[in-house]
Formats: sequence, C-alpha cells, structure tokens
Amino acid sequence: MPKTLKLPNSYGSVTKLSGSRRKPYIVRKSSGWVYDETADKFKLNRIIIGYAKTRTEGLQMLADYNERPYDVEKSKITFNQVFEDWKKTKYLTISESNIKGYNASFSSCESLYDRPFKDLRLTDLQKVVDTCGKNYPTLKKLKILFNQLYSYAMKNDICPKDYSTFVDIAKYKDRNPNKKDRNKFTEEEINLLWKHSDDRYVQIILMLIYTGVRVSELLDLKRETVFIDQHYFKVIASKTESGIRAVPIADKIYPFFKSWYADGCDYLLHMENGAHFLYRNYYDAYWKPLMLRYGFTHRPHDTRHTTISMLTQADVKEVTIKKIVGHRGAMSLTERVYTHLDIKELLDAVNRI
Repeated sequence: MPKTLKLPNSYGSVTKLSGSRRKPYIVRKSSGWVYDETADKFKLNRIIIGYAKTRTEGLQMLADYNERPYDVEKSKITFNQVFEDWKKTKYLTISESNIKGYNASFSSCESLYDRPFKDLRLTDLQKVVDTCGKNYPTLKKLKILFNQLYSYAMKNDICPKDYSTFVDIAKYKDRNPNKKDRNKFTEEEINLLWKHSDDRYVQIILMLIYTGVRVSELLDLKRETVFIDQHYFKVIASKTESGIRAVPIADKIYPFFKSWYADGCDYLLHMENGAHFLYRNYYDAYWKPLMLRYGFTHRPHDTRHTTISMLTQADVKEVTIKKIVGHRGAMSLTERVYTHLDIKELLDAVNRI
C-alpha cells in the first residue's frame, strides 16, 4: 500500500473520520495557539475548512485555501443570505420598479438559495439560465443580478472568483415574446390537449391558453381571489402595474377552475399534498414531461401568445384584449376600472375563442 504523502508543517491536514459518512475526510488548518484556562495550558487552535469525499478532493481544498486564504465562516454564507444582505443597502437607492425586477430574477434562482455562495460554479449559474424558461430581456436582468451579487460577495471576501462574467445568455437572443416569430400552440396541438383534458395537469395548460395569464400569475393565484360563481378571478400580484386585473373564466375551462376550487386549498392550483406550486417545481415536474409526452416544443409563455392570437382572430377589440392579458403599459387608470358590465364584456370575448 503506497505511503501517504506527508504535508509540510503549517500546511494543514486531511484526515479520514471513522464511520460511514458521505464526506469522510475532514480538512483542517492550524490558526495558532490559544490558552485554555480550564486545562491551564496552551492548545493548538484548528479551523475546519470543510469536508471532502476523497483525500484527493480534500488536498485540493487545502491547496486552494493556502493559495488564497478566506474566512471559513464566510464560506458558509448561502446564495440566499448574500441576496438578503446585498439588498439591504441596494434597495435604498433604486426604484420600486427595479426592486420588483431584482425580486423576479431572484425567484428564478430557487435551486441556488441554500447553496454556499463560495461553492457555486459557472455550471450552477448557467443551469438557472438554461432551465428558467425566461425570454432574453428577462435573462439580461437575471445576469445583472448575478453580476451584482458577485460584486458584493467579492468585496466582502465571500468568494474569490466572479463566475457571473462567463454566464452565456447570447444564445437566447431570439427568445423574445415581443418579436413576431412567436411560438404559438397550433389548433391541432390544442385539440390534442382537449382529448387528454381529464388529466389535471393538461387542464392547467388549457387554463393558461384560455386566460392569457402569466404562468406565475396562475400558480400564485389564491382561492380567495377566485370568484367562481361570477366566472372571473383577480390577479393582485403581477410583474407589471397593468397586470393587476380581473380575468374572465371562459365556459370551456370553467369546470377545471371549479374542480381545483373545490379542493379548498389556499392556492387554486396546488401539488397533491396541497402545497403551493413553485415555478421551478411546476416546470420541471409537470410542464416539461407533458411537452415531451405530446411532442411539443413550447415554453409556458407560449400560452399567453396563443391567447392573444386567438382573441385577435376572433375580432375581439384591442382594448379588451389588453384588459384580459394585462399588457405592460397598455391600460390607462380609466381602463383599469372594472364594472359588472366590463366583466360581462370580457367573458363574452373569451367565450368567442
């Protein structure tokens, strides 16, 4: 058996712990002597740099630490903690609109929340970009958030390298819903969804197509804001001011809304255990598998484009379409005041598609 290489004095140590552990190697380095009053003697104080799966991995951790020492306690700070600390001062100097933008970008990073910031790599950041389903303008905001957090982290010695610089969003330049080449659901695709509408998660896609709401607006819809007997619901939290609106429930999808509503959960749509659907969970566990099952190549936002297209083809007035989908900057204050007659007009419009 090969002899274990002896490390230089003061370099640190990599020691295997007893028992069955996922990371059995403890990586430590001495930080000087401290006086132990109880024992009345000096003891060597050692800091724990971390734990490794293999001795080789542990030696690399030790080498990295010796090359560029860092505060071990700071190395445990999570992505979520960095964001919370950063925003305390940042949010004092920016507009409410920018705050909403940063919060929206942060909500796409759920997979990173509990990860130690120092341990994140380019692949982790790129995965968020590649799987969040956002368009190019939104991805630009997401990358700006990464840039800001890394700038803050490096300034405060939380991490040694800025990986945000290398995040690639250029390949998504054509993913913009404001461009004319929108990827709408075809009539054949919609008919296929109706054939399988006994599946509750296919129902959600149809609910999106026939309401025009953003997927986040539907997932965050609370039962208390659904007026099921009046055939409409209220979006009270949206990414834009124009998004705060009343949305009609078309007759075609009314049974779906009524079924989900009857479950009695806090949120209209929910997981099987009644918990709130988070976007990442919905997209990965339900949307993507259904797209694969039916051979579709759509993203959730395509449902919104489909709604607008169907309403336009049905000769619905432009101002009515604006009210239904809550287009950014599309409605004046006067146009956003809803009356009983307005709801009826909106219902008549969606029942034409």
